[in-house]
Amino acid sequence: MSHRGLHRFAWGTALAVLLGTAACGDDSSGVGEDAGTDPVRDDAGQPDGSTSLEPDAGLPPEDPYADEVVLFLPGDFAGFGQDRFPDVVLGPPSGLGPDNGSLDVLSLGRGGIIELRFTDIAVVDGPGVDLLVFENTFRVAGGAATYSERGIVSVSDDGVTWYPFPCATTDAAGGYPGCAGVATVQANPANGVSATDPAVAGGDGFDLATVGLKRAQYVRIVDAGNNRYGGTSGGFDLDAVAVVNGVSLRSGTP
Repeated sequence: MSHRGLHRFAWGTALAVLLGTAACGDDSSGVGEDAGTDPVRDDAGQPDGSTSLEPDAGLPPEDPYADEVVLFLPGDFAGFGQDRFPDVVLGPPSGLGPDNGSLDVLSLGRGGIIELRFTDIAVVDGPGVDLLVFENTFRVAGGAATYSERGIVSVSDDGVTWYPFPCATTDAAGGYPGCAGVATVQANPANGVSATDPAVAGGDGFDLATVGLKRAQYVRIVDAGNNRYGGTSGGFDLDAVAVVNGVSLRSGTP
């Protein structure tokens, strides 16, 4: 997308050193108003009059990935991926298939929070899945079960009012319905698998209709707090987020 950057990066008090060990393995503060940014408009959360809510001609966005990290509050046992932050979570996913978890990720740590923003394309409520969230889940050897580190996903159109997706963080038998960090990831620029096609991309899909929202420019992911933790690679490991159904926010673009 047009710009990638970091608006605000709040370090957890438990972090003193950034360590690079292999990663694999509530909802708290809202988005603050940062110096130098425009205040929230009175009509925040409402679509601009010049912007259609229909997905663009049925085609995936040219650059469907998040542009900015608005907030990062790492929890205990975070650290992995911070040497490549924020770019590590702003590009396409680096899926390695069902049997391997990518190391191109950022560990959130126990209860860690990250908020990302799309600046030139918004997620809209279209047919089926509207947004994909990619972790580095992999299949446990010798079976169909996966090693899952759950995250709770919320969306917002103004960065102030958030709509959380229901997430059953302890329902292992049911496959942790509604959570991110459950499905393995196939999409990778190197293998040509599309990151915006839920049928092949892998990752966990979210439909805005579930939370009654028509459009979203912000995505928040919160580590579930009941994953396995240790070292500097604990908790939910974010690889990427991708728009499936999107609409351009650029003035004059149909």
